Amino acid sequence: MNFSVLGAGAWGTAMAVYLARLGHVVTLCPRRMEHALQLSSDRKNLDYLPTVEFPCDLQVGREVAPAIMEADYIFLACPSHALRKTASGVVEHLVTSPQLKGALALCKGLEPKTNKYSHEVMAEVLGPSINCGYLTGPSHALELAEGKPAAMCLALDQMEADTLSLQEAISSSSLRIYRSDDRVGAAIGGCLKNVYAIAVGLSDGLELGDNARAALITRCLNEMIELGFHLGAKKDTFVGLSGVGDLIATCTGEWSRNRTFGQSIARGKSAKAMIEGQKTVVEGYWATECFYRKSKEAGATAPVLEQVYRTLYEGSDPRSSVIELMSRGLKAEGS
Repeated sequence: MNFSVLGAGAWGTAMAVYLARLGHVVTLCPRRMEHALQLSSDRKNLDYLPTVEFPCDLQVGREVAPAIMEADYIFLACPSHALRKTASGVVEHLVTSPQLKGALALCKGLEPKTNKYSHEVMAEVLGPSINCGYLTGPSHALELAEGKPAAMCLALDQMEADTLSLQEAISSSSLRIYRSDDRVGAAIGGCLKNVYAIAVGLSDGLELGDNARAALITRCLNEMIELGFHLGAKKDTFVGLSGVGDLIATCTGEWSRNRTFGQSIARGKSAKAMIEGQKTVVEGYWATECFYRKSKEAGATAPVLEQVYRTLYEGSDPRSSVIELMSRGLKAEGS
């Protein structure tokens, strides 16, 4: 197949490298011209994946129009807050890309202010002729680029035959792809796991121990399932790769930016100052506010989410949040 990856951060670069190694025609298109020139010259992404060499046939695009001209699918590998702008840069060129079947979001967050899921944003911008969805799940960019085993979820609303064809095309001996028809659940799992990774980071930063971490991750999964179902997702989705799979990886991986972010806050750093000073995106920071609003509007109970929100946006002491969580009324497990 012919794929275009729009956005050349760590994850976009890793996906482009992986697909090119499978023998597909792949174009990696960075946002900035100077970045495209660097990638073309060095044949590696020195800013995000400096140890990974590009396959010889991986193309680097400097403009969107030629990058997507013959693409069957495009991958949008930008931060969630930049998704609408990135998709808008595609829509004006769709007339020259009649064979384009779908757009897959690699970002894991809601659009700020509108609180819309990524597939909703893409559908609004790209129109009804383009099938929009996600490739999501437990995915560390460097490990994918290095060919280490992984499994992900393909959540896409299109004809089954086309989805089966895409699933087969991007699966390999190192990456196993599973299908899902629950785009809302896939979106929610991918967003909330970042929020809960911050919570686990807070716990780890306070040195509360392995027991606390295990209990917290378990209750976060329960909260994800209940909140997700309240927001229209299928419960079964959250016991899959886009739910518990991504949750475990992001809450325990040493590479997790969201977990590290939580640890730093627990050790006295300012959330706002870190967000303003970081080059890489901490999606969980923005997702916390979006889902806090969503849960309130839906009348849902989400105690862990609420405590993370208070810590990030109201300056609540993380230890006070722990005490409040531990002091909640006793109940039966599963409720």
